[in-house]
Amino acid sequence: MSVKILLYLITINIIAFFSAKTNNQTSPDRPNFIIYLSDDQDFLDYNIFGNENVQSAHVNKLASEGIRFTNFHTASAICTPSRSQLYTGLYPLKNGSYTNHTHVKKDTKTIVQHLSAIGYEVVLAGKSHVGPYNTFGWNYYIQNKQNKQLDLESIDNYLKNVEKPFCLVLASDFPHGPYPNETDYTLKDIKIHPYNNRVTPEKPGYYQNIKYDDIQLGEILNIIDGNDLKNNTVFIYASDHGISGKFTLYQKGIKIPIVVRWPGKIKKNMESNRLLAMVDILPTIVDIAGGDLDEFDGKSFSDLLLGNDKKVNDFVYGVSTRQNVRNGFIFPSRMISNGKYKMIKNFNSIEVYEENLNKGRVLNKFIEIGAKKMPNVPYVELYDLELDPYEKNNISQNPGSKYIINELSKSLEDWMVSQNDIVSLGNIPLIKPTQHPLDEPSKWMNVQKNLIGKIKDSDYIKTHY
Repeated sequence: MSVKILLYLITINIIAFFSAKTNNQTSPDRPNFIIYLSDDQDFLDYNIFGNENVQSAHVNKLASEGIRFTNFHTASAICTPSRSQLYTGLYPLKNGSYTNHTHVKKDTKTIVQHLSAIGYEVVLAGKSHVGPYNTFGWNYYIQNKQNKQLDLESIDNYLKNVEKPFCLVLASDFPHGPYPNETDYTLKDIKIHPYNNRVTPEKPGYYQNIKYDDIQLGEILNIIDGNDLKNNTVFIYASDHGISGKFTLYQKGIKIPIVVRWPGKIKKNMESNRLLAMVDILPTIVDIAGGDLDEFDGKSFSDLLLGNDKKVNDFVYGVSTRQNVRNGFIFPSRMISNGKYKMIKNFNSIEVYEENLNKGRVLNKFIEIGAKKMPNVPYVELYDLELDPYEKNNISQNPGSKYIINELSKSLEDWMVSQNDIVSLGNIPLIKPTQHPLDEPSKWMNVQKNLIGKIKDSDYIKTHY
């Protein structure tokens, strides 16, 4: 064999070797992704966002090594719809999961399909709370242990043996209840947030679960370090929504903590106040991984990670329904925010509910009950988030607010049309429940005797599930 041919073969083997490296977890151009998702933790209940009384040492560590986002939102402050946004990059009405315990539409592309198409393995560990299972089709699913803990041994084993670029979602069951009775905290330790007036008895247990979650996060970070994955992994920490504003469209429910670490790419101890949404996370991951961004509601904020501070969104949006939850009732709301002004429209408020009475006697009664559950909530709420970040002062009736409301209303209406929204004034549908029917009494629901079992299948809007 000639020297020239030998050198050629050696060169080809070297190229093949480094090409193969770009398809596994060690390549700097093909980073891995790990998403750690806490459950039901308020934005304000972190050291870095103002609560010095809770334990969040390992969130602090991530923030010191990366970037924290102070103006990030989920479109729905409830578990399944929030997670479905994260996994699809689509807002709730587009993906189909707009009430709790409901699946996305079966033909929806998820994080699995988007990343599998470009060579990634996608794994879920911990809480699922999304479906249908075949639509998501995780490459692997690592279930929790019986005590709500992530199965750290199986996660470690997976990371030791993975042979291709991966995205690992670590969906914690903490600090979601049930809360422990024995805690390291007392009522005196509880920090009262600006939007709360009192400390409820379960708060020490909630703090204890926050502590458990932070300890678990620390163990995960140690596992990452132990498998030499830190430097080539984009680590994203988030909470799905806040517990104090669960089911609502107020900041205490929809504003979420996001911290991202990517050594060598993201500068240390950075902060961004750009307006962002949960639906932006998957497009950002796909953008970094080299995929196509045409199929998302969300937008990539990868430039922000790299220090290029430019606007990503003109608006973020929100969807709320009080149906299909404990103590459910008919009260759909929609939200739009441009970062300074935020408007909520409550389509079955007491002042407009009579416009919705067009479905027949029994259904009308449930519409009326829903409106009267929230007698002090108006049709339009408007808040100046720069002057009033805790939404204490509804300025919708101020003389200068009419122009702002008109502008936001037009943009909200356009978005609702683009989402094929099921709600409008005069059109308030009944959503078929997977749990908690409005006409069936339970330990959470009181139903008038004359209304028990009165809703017919034909009264419900046709859905995808």
